[in-house]
Amino acid sequence: MRLVQVMVPAGKRETVLATLDEEGIDYVISDETSGREYTAIVSFPLPTEAVEPVLSELREAGLERDAYTVVLDAETVVSKRFEALEERYLDDEEGNGDRIAREELAARATEMAPKFPAFVTMTVISAVVATAGLLLDSAAVVVGSMVIAPLIGPAMAASAGTVLDDDDLFERGVKLQVIGGVLAVASAAAFAAVLRYGMIVPFSADEVFSIAEVRERLAPDVLSLPIALGAGIAGALSLSSGVSSALVGVMIAAALVPPTAVVGIGVAWGQPATVSGAALLVLVNFVSINFAALATLWYKGYRPESFWRLDETRATTLKRVGVLGVTILVATVVLGGVTVASFESAQFETAAHEEANALLDGDARVLDVSVAYGGFPFRQPTAVTVTVGHPPGETPPRIGDELARRLADDAAAPLGFGDTASVDVSVRYVAVEDATVGGAG
Repeated sequence: MRLVQVMVPAGKRETVLATLDEEGIDYVISDETSGREYTAIVSFPLPTEAVEPVLSELREAGLERDAYTVVLDAETVVSKRFEALEERYLDDEEGNGDRIAREELAARATEMAPKFPAFVTMTVISAVVATAGLLLDSAAVVVGSMVIAPLIGPAMAASAGTVLDDDDLFERGVKLQVIGGVLAVASAAAFAAVLRYGMIVPFSADEVFSIAEVRERLAPDVLSLPIALGAGIAGALSLSSGVSSALVGVMIAAALVPPTAVVGIGVAWGQPATVSGAALLVLVNFVSINFAALATLWYKGYRPESFWRLDETRATTLKRVGVLGVTILVATVVLGGVTVASFESAQFETAAHEEANALLDGDARVLDVSVAYGGFPFRQPTAVTVTVGHPPGETPPRIGDELARRLADDAAAPLGFGDTASVDVSVRYVAVEDATVGGAG
C-alpha cells in the first residue's frame, strides 16, 4: 500500500478531485499557503499496483508531470472504499500487476546506485576481503565479501534507465559497473601483490592456483550462465516489486566478486593467461545479469512516461538486448567448450590412473596422479606426474616410457586440437612402509 501526496496547481483543483471521486479514492485536501503556483495538497491511499495508472489519470486531468509528488509506504488503511479499490486493482488488466509504479522504480534504482565515494570504498573492501578469503581457502570469508559488495545497484540502474528512457540513470549504471569491475581487479591485484612480495603468503604460482577456492573459478563451465541469469532476474523482480534486495545483492555479488578477485590474484602472480577463464566468467556474469534484468523489466511492462518516446525506447531496448544476447551466445559456445574440456580432462586423469595401475605388479600401487594443463578454453594436458608407492627394499617396475605410449591417444586435446607428443610423463617412486597396530583379543 502507498500514501500519495500531490501538489494541485491553480485552476486544476476541481478536475483533480473529480478524478479521484470517479475512481472511488478516499482523499484529504489541505490548502497550500506558501504563495507558489500550487493551491492545495491532496493526500490519498492507493494499492501499490494502482499508483501508476492513477497518477497517469491525474496528469491527463491537468496535473503537471513535474508536479511535486511524494509516494510513501502505508502500513495499514482502514476504509471500505479502499478495500473495494484494492480488489478492483487486483485485476492485472486495470492495474500493473505485482509491480511498483514507474516513478517508484526510477527512485529505487537511483537510490540503489550508491554515491561514488561510497561505491569505491565498498568495492575496494569487498575485493580485498574476497582475495584474502580465496588465499585462505575460506568459503566463509568469501561469502562475507559478497555481503558488502555494492554491485546490484549499478546493474539495476542501467536496466531501469533503458526501459524508462532515462539516459542519465543508464549512463550512471554503466559507468559504475565498468569502474567497479576495473577497480575490483586492481584492488585484488594490489592486495595480492603485497601479500606475495611481502612474503606474507610465500606461495608459488602452482600452489596458489591449486587452492580449492581459486581452482574452481579458473575454468568456468556452461552452468555459470543460469547462475548469472537467475541473479539478474531476481534483482529486477526485487526492484520492481518493492521488496528488499539485500539477499539478491549477495547472489549477484556471488557471481561477480570471487572471479574478479581470482583475476587480480593471477595478475599479482604474473600469470594472466592462467586466469583467463576467470576473466571470461566475470564478463559473462556482468553481461548476463544486465541482459536478464533488462528483459525482465521490459516484460513487467515498464515504459517511458511519454507516449512519443515509446517507439524510440523500444528500439533502444531491443538493440541493447540484442547486443547482450549475442555476447551471451558467443560466451555460451566458449563455456560449452570448457565444459566438454573439463569432462575430457576428468576422463584423461582417470585413464592415467588406470593405465599406471595396470603396469604395476606386486605390492606397488599408484598414490597420486597430477595433470598440468595449458591453454584456454580447451584445456590441453601438458604434463602428467604419477606418484607410485612401493615397499622398502623392492625395486618398482619402470613404467614411464610404456605409460607415455599408452597415454598418447588419451592426451588428445578436446575437439581434436593439440599435439599429443607435447605431453610429458613423469613417474615418482616413493618407498611406503605399511604397519598395522592390533591388540590381543
